[in-house]
Amino acid sequence: MKTKKQMSETYFLGAILAIVGGFLDAYTYIGRGAVFANAQTGNIVLMGIKFANGHIRESLIYLIPIFSFIIGILICEFIHNKFIEAKLLHWRQITILFEIIVLTIVAFIPQTKICNNISNALVSFVCSLQVQSFRKINDNAIATTMCTGNLRSGTEHFFNYLSTKNKKELTQTFEYLGIILFFIIGGAIGALITNSLSIKAVLIANIGLIFTFIVMFINHDKN
Repeated sequence: MKTKKQMSETYFLGAILAIVGGFLDAYTYIGRGAVFANAQTGNIVLMGIKFANGHIRESLIYLIPIFSFIIGILICEFIHNKFIEAKLLHWRQITILFEIIVLTIVAFIPQTKICNNISNALVSFVCSLQVQSFRKINDNAIATTMCTGNLRSGTEHFFNYLSTKNKKELTQTFEYLGIILFFIIGGAIGALITNSLSIKAVLIANIGLIFTFIVMFINHDKN
């Protein structure tokens, strides 16, 4: 039998969003002060280092993207609960609209130290919306804004394949590695475009998000 499945959990859109995720990491690193805004582990570690070295005020700056990430998760869950039964738009499309609006704002924030902190916090907000909204691809837990978990899961499935010779495990291995590859491609594109367009480059990431928003009006058949 065939059933209808929301397009947001397909590998195709996962690949597009992984490209966007890699693009944003390259953008904030090259264009906004050598910061990776997608994941917060680095910010938490740097905050601890600054605090240990006695730079209390500087350490507190890292709370900005961390809290921005937390707020993004909370807003995403609010949207999910509020609009889960919505007919006109899927709730994930609403989060995509938020991402597009915020990234458009980021493109027009000046390139100064203080403004870069604000921009990176806003990109962290966008990434938290994306990582919370799009958590599954083909029923597998896959992240599109960071790679550590995908690398772990892909390696685990590869070990399972070696142990059981189950081809499904090998397929899942390549799915995880593929998302990592698309993330790398996004990073490369982001680097090239940011070097060329500077802070306005983030607008190019919106192309992938707009495409995602439009495609999500389609349901696809699943056996």
